[in-house]
Amino acid sequence: MAVDVSIAHVRPTGVASGPVEAADAEAALFDGVLEQAESMIAWARSGEALGLEHDVLEEKVLAEGYELMRRLTEAHVAVRAAREQRRGDVTDAEGDLRVTAERGREHTRIMIYGPVRTWRIAYRKRGKENLYPQDRELNWAVAHSYSAGVVKRVAKASAVAPFEQAAAQVSAQGAITLGKRQAEELAIAAVADFEAFYAARQPGPSPAATGLLITADGSAFPVLPAALRPATAKAAAARARSASASGWPADPGELRKSRKRTAELACVADIPPAPRTTAEILTALFGTATHATTMAGSSDAGSQHGPKAQGKTLFASARKPIGQVISDAFAEADRRDPGHARPWFAVVDGNNAQIDAINAHAAKHQVNVPILIDFIHVVQYLWKAAGAFFNTGDPDARAWVKDQAAKILAGKARDVHAGIRRRATTYGYSTSEREGADACATYLENKKDYLDYPAFLAAGWPVASGLIEGAARWLIKDRMEVTGARWSLDGAEAILKLRALTGNGDFDDYFTFHLKHEKRRNHDSRYEQPTPQAA
Repeated sequence: MAVDVSIAHVRPTGVASGPVEAADAEAALFDGVLEQAESMIAWARSGEALGLEHDVLEEKVLAEGYELMRRLTEAHVAVRAAREQRRGDVTDAEGDLRVTAERGREHTRIMIYGPVRTWRIAYRKRGKENLYPQDRELNWAVAHSYSAGVVKRVAKASAVAPFEQAAAQVSAQGAITLGKRQAEELAIAAVADFEAFYAARQPGPSPAATGLLITADGSAFPVLPAALRPATAKAAAARARSASASGWPADPGELRKSRKRTAELACVADIPPAPRTTAEILTALFGTATHATTMAGSSDAGSQHGPKAQGKTLFASARKPIGQVISDAFAEADRRDPGHARPWFAVVDGNNAQIDAINAHAAKHQVNVPILIDFIHVVQYLWKAAGAFFNTGDPDARAWVKDQAAKILAGKARDVHAGIRRRATTYGYSTSEREGADACATYLENKKDYLDYPAFLAAGWPVASGLIEGAARWLIKDRMEVTGARWSLDGAEAILKLRALTGNGDFDDYFTFHLKHEKRRNHDSRYEQPTPQAA
């Protein structure tokens, strides 16, 4: 509906014929604001207000304050509409001059403090969408009617709470009512510029001795059937057919696997060198009975004076395969050290796909990236071997594991895996009895190229992947595996990115960047671009 909000219209006595009358007409637009303010003041002096306790007083003032802000904003945009002059130079991106203009096109925007009516001139052409230069100036969204303040609050709340709770939280913060679906749609739209934000970022310089850590991990979470990866969906269908044919119920563990999709994570961090000795690592891991568990969740297995990660940047995706996520990490490392003057290295948990991707991208970027297997994982395999050699609870098992760990830290992993096989053979263990020993020996043999702990300790680099494992727990487990949740791919991808932005400490900077790019995408791209001036 077209509504006339020219100064002539808002003047009750007719057309404003001069500056004074124009000023009076604009002032009249704020009559509702003054009315609300005077009403609030009168109430604050009333006997009703003077008899209230502070909690009720606070709620009343807040609610009335929202209405004051709503009226003030609506009056402000009415002033903009009244002052907006018809232009003769509005040309769209295809070069068509918009000669038909219609004043007073109304649109209601939803802001934190309630719905606000806006009016603006529409520049029209048959067969094409209208252009609204005032919408461009204000950078209103095009795909929805919510303000940037609403979207930002929804995105921040959705990063830590289910969409339904996020919608309720944002609604409670203002004078609006959001639903779960609206919150999810706004959160998904809010991460549209995630990749562009990190691609454009220019990190500050770091000392040449500061290492660049690249680390990766993966973690599964429940998704809707349409969000399963093709291989998982195929395997799930095969299990369902088998269970149906046999008449036996499906295995609960296998059923859970068939409902999950793995999110891939990678992290880049600056690591000031902190050299340690083998003895420090062993003391940290075996000094007390519970210390090993503690260290498994830390950024590194070592003393309290070990390497401390700085400037962490996390990348996560449920949509991209691990190679693409690691590619994002390498791009970030390249931005930090474009001349490859700093030492680059990687710590992973032994996943072959991660190792292959890191090696491939190292070759592509022409940079040497030594890879190390997380020492905590190696020790876990040593405990598997100990389970084959010792009875449960035997104190000699701990001493044996510590001794083998010391040899591996000293660069003698080959001696360890050979010794494990020799012991299992010498004592005549059966195939089932020596299963844990063989698993450990095979693991050490297969990862022999990624066990150079002496070099990493001497350089002062971390020897455990606790940084990325902690990120996986926080990023995925704490949010994506809430009871009963099953995710769409778009929803999961949005939350992973929002949590990554939050974990990186980049949320506010990102949102400023996002609004700038929204304006380019929604408005600037729809107008003819000015011809660059010759130098």
